[in-house]
This record gives sequence, C-alpha cells and structure tokens, in this order.
Amino acid sequence: MGAKESVRTGGQLVFAATPMGNVGDASSRLIAAIQQADVIAAEDTRKFMNLCSRLGIRYDAKLVSNFEANEAGRVEQLLDSVAAGNRVLVVSDAGMPQVSDPGYRLAVAAIESGIDYQVLPGPSAVLTALLLSGLPADRFCFEGFLPRKSGDRVRALTQLVHERRTMIFFEAPHRLAKTLNDMAEVFGPDRNAAVAREMTKTYEEVIRGSLQELNDWAVGEIKGEITLVLAGSDSTAASEMSLAELVALVQEQVAAGASMKDAAAAVSREFGRSKREVYEAVIAAKSAASAED
Repeated sequence: MGAKESVRTGGQLVFAATPMGNVGDASSRLIAAIQQADVIAAEDTRKFMNLCSRLGIRYDAKLVSNFEANEAGRVEQLLDSVAAGNRVLVVSDAGMPQVSDPGYRLAVAAIESGIDYQVLPGPSAVLTALLLSGLPADRFCFEGFLPRKSGDRVRALTQLVHERRTMIFFEAPHRLAKTLNDMAEVFGPDRNAAVAREMTKTYEEVIRGSLQELNDWAVGEIKGEITLVLAGSDSTAASEMSLAELVALVQEQVAAGASMKDAAAAVSREFGRSKREVYEAVIAAKSAASAED
C-alpha cells in the first residue's frame, strides 16, 4: 500500500493552539483564524466565547462543541463542512488540540480522506512545564494522564522504571497526592521531579524537589491545572545490575540482620530500581528456594 497524498479542497481545516491562561499568548494567526472561520469546533463553547471576549474580538462562524463524548460523532460533520468549502477551525480549552484533548480522531480521518490540514503552533503545557522543571530537556517523553485507579497506575509506572528520558504527565489536582505517593513507591523517594501548577496564570507555581519532598508538599488541598515532570533514570549501575544480583544484595543484608522490606528498599534506592520490583523478586526467589527444599 503506497503513501497517502494530501489533497487541497475548497475548504480549509485548521488546528490551533489557544492560551493556557494568559491571553497575551494568543498569536496573531490564531486571532485571524477565529475571525476568518466559517465553523469553529471548540472543546467547551462557553470557555471559547470567554476567550474571545478577553481578546476583544468577534467571530461570525458557526460555533459547535467538540469534546470527548461527542468527538467521534463530529468527525464526519466537520469533514463534510471542509469538503463543502468552509474554513473549519478546531481549538481545545487551552494549549494544543490532540494533546490529551479532542482533535486526534478528526486529524486521522482527514488524512484517511486525503484532506490536508494546517496546525497553528502556540502554547503547550508539555513544553512549558518541561522548561520550568529544570530537568533535562534534550530527550523527553509525554505520558499524558495516568490511570485513575492506584493499582493500574502503579502498573503503568512500573513499565517506566528504566525510562532514561524526562517524563511528563498531566494529572488532576485531587489525584496528585496519590500519584506522587505511587511514584515514590515505584521510582524511589529520591527521584527528582517538579509540579507545575496554573502555568501562565496569576497564581502560577512550580514546586521542584524529590518525590518525597513533593509528596510532603501535596498534603492538603491542591487546585488548578497540573503538569508533573519526572526525571528519567540516570543510574548506570541500574542498567548493569541484573535483578538476580539485586536479590543477592538484599539477601546479604537480610542475613546481616535487616528486615527484607528495609533491605529491598535500600537496594532499590541505591541502584535506582523500583522497590516493588526488587521486593517481589526477593519474595519469588524465597518461594523458589522453599520449593526446592
């Protein structure tokens, strides 16, 4: 199957970034796109109207909602509008569409239909938080929202234990403390991280420190939009030491009088491995030894 070619239509499909909070971040291209659009698909129509009011601009476009629950049903309607020669603008509440926001289904369908589209760059919570964190920005990965349930969240985090790149997550404020606690459990309390809250807004705040320090800070009520940045694994020893070797180190400490839990925590912390991973490996080794006796 050959590569798909984009084709020009009489209409136009545009995805545009909107300010995260400070309307001064709105680009002239965004303002022009709003004023020239025939159809505007907004994640939240009320928030979009508020944005236009704050920008002091008017629009003549037909305004339709395009959020998670109705996004799939909007795709055909919006593509038909483009095919009919209309200029269709897609925006999310803040930042870039498609990045944990509506827009991806429409972009894929447009490509499948051979319809070209434009992206107007602008504010991005991912990149802004990365730079605010002070953590390495030469290589990074975006993980979006973690699972809501702790068990599922821990399993997802465990898959990232050996990730060497800086990791970026979105999180709801009411789940932040639990997520930081799970991260400290999986990555170790000394792993560096940063919480960026209410970026570009009046009460912007950036908290930097170890996962344990952030966990202590997050006790209490946290409000606002949250982006969490986590340092990647930087332990060369972690990649060189096999799990069996780490188990042996734990067993040595246990033989010297330490509890298995404390020994597993100490070894995992020293070599940058997941405490849960090391502890479960020690239990498995103990069970295997008992089965052989």
